[in-house]
Amino acid sequence: MGSGHWWVVPPTVFRIANVQMKPFPLECPADGTSLTTRRFPLPHAFRFGCLLLLAATVPGAKAQSKDTALTAEAEIAARRATAFFRTKVASHGGYVYHYSLDLSRRWGEGEATKDQIWVQPPGTPTVGLAFLKAWAATGENLYLDAAREAAEALVYGQMKSGGWTNCIDFNPRGERVALYRNGRGRGRNTSSLDDGQTASALLLLIRSDKALGFQHAQIHDAAVSGLAAVLNAQFPNGAFPQIWDDDATPDPRPVNASYPEYDWRNEGRIKEYWHMYTLNDNIAGYITETLIAAHEVYKDDKYLDAVKRLGDFLLLAQMPAPQPGWAQQYNYDMQPIWARKFEPPGVSGDESQEAIETLMRIASVTADRKYLEPIPHALAYLRRSRLTDGRLARYYELRTNRPLYMERRDKVYSLTYDDSRLPGHYGWKTESRLEQLTQKYNAQRLGRTTSDPTSMVPADADIRRIISELDDKGRWVSVFEGGLHVGQLKLPVGTKYLASAVFSRNLETLSSYLQRPR
Repeated sequence: MGSGHWWVVPPTVFRIANVQMKPFPLECPADGTSLTTRRFPLPHAFRFGCLLLLAATVPGAKAQSKDTALTAEAEIAARRATAFFRTKVASHGGYVYHYSLDLSRRWGEGEATKDQIWVQPPGTPTVGLAFLKAWAATGENLYLDAAREAAEALVYGQMKSGGWTNCIDFNPRGERVALYRNGRGRGRNTSSLDDGQTASALLLLIRSDKALGFQHAQIHDAAVSGLAAVLNAQFPNGAFPQIWDDDATPDPRPVNASYPEYDWRNEGRIKEYWHMYTLNDNIAGYITETLIAAHEVYKDDKYLDAVKRLGDFLLLAQMPAPQPGWAQQYNYDMQPIWARKFEPPGVSGDESQEAIETLMRIASVTADRKYLEPIPHALAYLRRSRLTDGRLARYYELRTNRPLYMERRDKVYSLTYDDSRLPGHYGWKTESRLEQLTQKYNAQRLGRTTSDPTSMVPADADIRRIISELDDKGRWVSVFEGGLHVGQLKLPVGTKYLASAVFSRNLETLSSYLQRPR
């Protein structure tokens, strides 16, 4: 959870769902070349993975002539980078977020051992989906084999409860080991939807299963059993928890969202909030894309039915006037509640935008316009709620709509309206995407089709830059320049390192170029 989970992508390739991306100081090239990057919530990059096997036939994609020599260079660069990442960087077929140049140190959420890989993006599923994109573009088995190995690593770490957590530890005595379905682990048995963990793992497995012709028994079984566990964790009203285990899913009465009548500042805290209805970190967006992919691949309507139920929950979860947005998490009475000690009840600017995006996605795939009905009021509310700099607050106080923040002394957090001393580990403000969401809503309302950003092809100049940044060992080297990084990476400024997000982004960009008609 939190603000550290973002993926860097080039604006020319990944303007997913027409979402505006904001500058973010991540993963700078080692040679000092200026690289414009953007950060955006992971589900938009995640959707790209959902469509990667279809990208070659996206309607509306424009044929463009290729530079034959540049095409050959792009193919060579993709092979060299993949060979290095697959043979030198991978551990047990999987990946973490960051690596020292000599590969002696590895980082996910904190420093990792050689036996630990990360599930949460931009870890193993992100890299695996990049391999599948390259395979779809070239047909070369090098990439399919690399994707298969990443999928097999996820199979190993599937929880007994059916999903995944953020890390897989291949050491049976390791400190992060959990109770795996294969019987080789021990300890906790909690599957997590937080930050796209289970959803992204399933997406790679689903797409790999199809790419392998449904002939890999272990991958197929992990995908189908994982999907069954996700459906079982869904509440009858369509909501999802943040985590689940082997306990039965509660069956509370479906009700519309409402404001708590008690003093929410001091009352109503639920210790195990992770079992409540959760929208934090775009759980709904991630799982929607995975279920849509499952429906496309396995042709089973139960996955689309689950998407519809999730859409029905989002209709219920919209807060009443005067704040018709969405909260991060709700109790079973559908009232906003506390999560972690710095995550108070409130209407969330970030999660509200994500809910709008998810509702439009569900309306599109189901052809049911009822999922568009809450959006005009939500957009109008969020426009009124923008801060003076145009951004949105992560939290708006219930009923008053005042932007709500936290200040921290040691480990103690206190609510405040003052944004001058915000803790640096969390995203207290978020970029407004209201203009893009409004444009997309208006087009969808009028029945217009919008161009699919996954069909966009990079310019020759972008391809030449990516090729030039690949060093003689087949690495794209980044330089740490401070700022907030995925996994809260902390290195001395100027330190060179490798990033899975950069590898995945560059490989997918090359693949987008290679998919273009020759």
